Amino acid sequence: MTDETEELRFSVLGPVRAWRGGEPLQMGSPQQRALLAALLLRDGRTATASELIDAIWGDEPPTRALAVTRTYASRLRKVLSTTALVSESGGYALRLKRDALDLFVAQDLIDDSHRAHVEGDPVRASTLLDKSLGLWDGEPLANVPGPYAENQRVRLEEWRLQLLETRLDLDLEVGAHAEAVSELTALTAAHPLRERMRELLMLALYRSGRQAEALAVYADTRRLLADELGVDPNPELSRLQERILRADDTLHDVGIERAPAAAPGSFPRPAQLPATVPDFTGRASFVRELGEQLGTADGAVMAVSSFAGIGGVGKTTLAVHVAHEARRYFPDGQLYADLQGTGSRPLTPSDVLGSFLPVLGVPEAAIPGALEDRTALYRSALADRRVLVLLDNVRDAAQIRPLLPGTAGCAVLVTSRARMVDLPGAHLVDLDVMSPEEALQLFTRIVGLERVSENREAALDVVAACGFLPLAIRIAASRLAARRTWTVSVLAAKLADERRRLDELQAGDLAVKATFEVGYGQLEPAQAHAFRILGLADGPDISLAAAAALLGRPEHETEDLLEALVDTSLLESSAPGRYRFHDLVRLYARACAERDERPEEGEAALARLLDFYLATATQVCDGLRPGSLLPRDFGPTGHPGLTFGTRREAVDWLHTEAPRLLAGARQATGGRRLRLAADLLWVTRNLAESGTYSREYETAALAVRDAARSRGDAGAEARARVAITHVHLVAGWYEDADDEARIAAELAASVGDPVLGYRAENDRGIIAFNEARYEAAEEHLRRAAESARTIESDAAVAGALCSLSRLRLVQGRVPEAVDLARQGIGVYERTGHTLPLANARYALGLALTQAGRHTDALEQFSRAMAVFEAERQLLRQGTTHFRIARAELAVGNTARAARHCEHALSIGCVGGDRTHGLVMITLGRALAALGQQDRARACWLEANSLLEALDAPAAEEARALLKPLGATVAP
Repeated sequence: MTDETEELRFSVLGPVRAWRGGEPLQMGSPQQRALLAALLLRDGRTATASELIDAIWGDEPPTRALAVTRTYASRLRKVLSTTALVSESGGYALRLKRDALDLFVAQDLIDDSHRAHVEGDPVRASTLLDKSLGLWDGEPLANVPGPYAENQRVRLEEWRLQLLETRLDLDLEVGAHAEAVSELTALTAAHPLRERMRELLMLALYRSGRQAEALAVYADTRRLLADELGVDPNPELSRLQERILRADDTLHDVGIERAPAAAPGSFPRPAQLPATVPDFTGRASFVRELGEQLGTADGAVMAVSSFAGIGGVGKTTLAVHVAHEARRYFPDGQLYADLQGTGSRPLTPSDVLGSFLPVLGVPEAAIPGALEDRTALYRSALADRRVLVLLDNVRDAAQIRPLLPGTAGCAVLVTSRARMVDLPGAHLVDLDVMSPEEALQLFTRIVGLERVSENREAALDVVAACGFLPLAIRIAASRLAARRTWTVSVLAAKLADERRRLDELQAGDLAVKATFEVGYGQLEPAQAHAFRILGLADGPDISLAAAAALLGRPEHETEDLLEALVDTSLLESSAPGRYRFHDLVRLYARACAERDERPEEGEAALARLLDFYLATATQVCDGLRPGSLLPRDFGPTGHPGLTFGTRREAVDWLHTEAPRLLAGARQATGGRRLRLAADLLWVTRNLAESGTYSREYETAALAVRDAARSRGDAGAEARARVAITHVHLVAGWYEDADDEARIAAELAASVGDPVLGYRAENDRGIIAFNEARYEAAEEHLRRAAESARTIESDAAVAGALCSLSRLRLVQGRVPEAVDLARQGIGVYERTGHTLPLANARYALGLALTQAGRHTDALEQFSRAMAVFEAERQLLRQGTTHFRIARAELAVGNTARAARHCEHALSIGCVGGDRTHGLVMITLGRALAALGQQDRARACWLEANSLLEALDAPAAEEARALLKPLGATVAP
């Protein structure tokens, strides 16, 4: 096949098109494209002239159909190539590589997806299906005439819908039910008679806690099928309804092929493997991966697999289990040696060879003394044999190089705390802790099902406290099994105390702390110091830049130290430039720090880390709000912080580091760290309404508030209370929010800080507005405006204008509300404030909606949404989806309105349950317009329940909608 042919690409999952390289080719008339489509869909098989005529014209071909067909083929050959389109036996065939046609690429992706699912990886299976579906570009074979194309079009569209259903099924399998509801709502509206989609929607709604809606989908479906087809729902749909009615718990649930054994020889066949543990649990993916790796041993290379991981992670247990599973690959025997690499006197290679050679048939008297001679004899003894060698507890690669067989057919398994990066040809396996399910299964096998079943939640707490580390789980379970008077809850309570946890995790000669001490004792002084200081910082992991700030060292020195800790398995590298401790290793590092570090050194290190986070976060904040309002005594920082080339890089950093910097703020209890933490909360307040980090932000703000109050730091306390106010506002907890804002305003006055005063008064105005206390709202916003003028901040003035716009809107002064929002937008555009500008556009969208200018409102909402998405403001996105839904509903776009409501429910909204209730009202209206009355009723019942509980005025709207339907609601 020529290079020219190899460059050809074709598509049929949309318009029939062709490209050579990146250049599109002209495929001629519709009938000529029909000929091309018929050839493409035959996957290289020859189509006769009569078959092609039938494909293009069916039962009514033109008089000269054969000549015209030949003309079309000739034209296609000129466009393509003579090697691609060939004539055979009076017919034609296209000879192409399989990946030249989008249809076959899609099929291959689907096959890969099926294999991934069979192998237990539904996430990858879903991703591959999604990639396959992404190849569709509108209607298949669009605008191609002829009966063949029409039949294929129907087939391909049905196939696409089946793939969609399969992918959505996989999404439910991996727990993405809330996200699936939105897509399924739109799909069932577009394809109302597809019962499989209705079934998936019912299951997604049920798993999302929306049981009433799930049952309503069934009622809508039954009525629709009866009206349209005169039939009942299929048995699967009916069974699902019955299971939902009885709240069936299972609705939430969702061997390596062996090589033939070789004929045994006449030489000795050692069988030195230790016994595998009877309660071996989990690790299925590793067993499969390693089995496949060892299966190459009968090929052209010797297979070497090296397991690395922290002490207690189960390296030896897994290696022994895999070795037993793979024994049939190695009929000539299995060798085993514990090289004692973590001890003070590791075995030498010569010692190990001295024990291996006799069992391979070499007489003791014939074993030479020199290592080189022993190695040569060992490799000669293994020549033409298939032997598995398990080298356990290895110190480094140098210790085992002489122990590697020199011939194909043999294989070696290595376990070590060090990563064998310098072991040529090794398949490196970094062994992590167990999954929660595997951990609970191991715990149950040791303790017994009856005791665990009595308190499953406590058992989950135990394995979580063990950090899912197999050794720790085995110790904890063994202690419980030996004490019949203990319950699982008693053990969980003992392990809940982090300061005592390592001491509790020992039984007999097994102790988690002892496994860590071995690795720690091998560290050089600088490495040990870094290990201790790193352990002081809270957070799931740490970046290289943050670690350098914490240690007070340049990045290149810090990286060398951290990589050395990774090589000893005391630290993990979760991604390039990111590091993390196992939970129990962190506790051990802190215990070492308490013992070996001066308290002031640890305090200084944590202050350096917070200083780094604050300096960088301030730059991120300034990108959103140039010249942002800062409290009077904000900063300055000692660290310059990171700089970013683009706005996206800055936002990525903030959201990546959010758990770490909020954990650092939560740790601060006094001194300089407390003020740094309060300032950090001020510049990262966008995280409060992100939806992703709102809870962590609140926890940090509460900790800083309480610490500041106990230390009498009014400025830090005021900042923290402003932060908490923002959290409560976003959640819709207005009474709590007002309490915090009121005290913050008082504290701001006591320290003479107008910026704090402006923020507190503006928040109090918004709170009063949401509680329909309009006179109070007017007064608070007036004070906020006065403070804004005092501090001479255009941005603060714009914020007051937008807040006032919302107030004027509920007062019925719509033109004034529109004008105020436009004024705010003008200020923000001049000052370059990105996120506040989006909020102002949202406010204008609300005013335009109430003015009946829905198209203009949708434009403003869309522009605001683009910013909210770029800045990852999930709750703002959800609220904007809700407002778009209302505008779409007003202009009759009911399906779009329903989809935007589902997006809002999936993401969440500012205002918590209050807004959730309003979304359900709007969703119900859209569903009712789509003919789904039962589901609409379920939405309105839920809305009424939510809004009644909050004593919200909108509950009256829900009751009014339900009344004509005869639904019983609270008065």
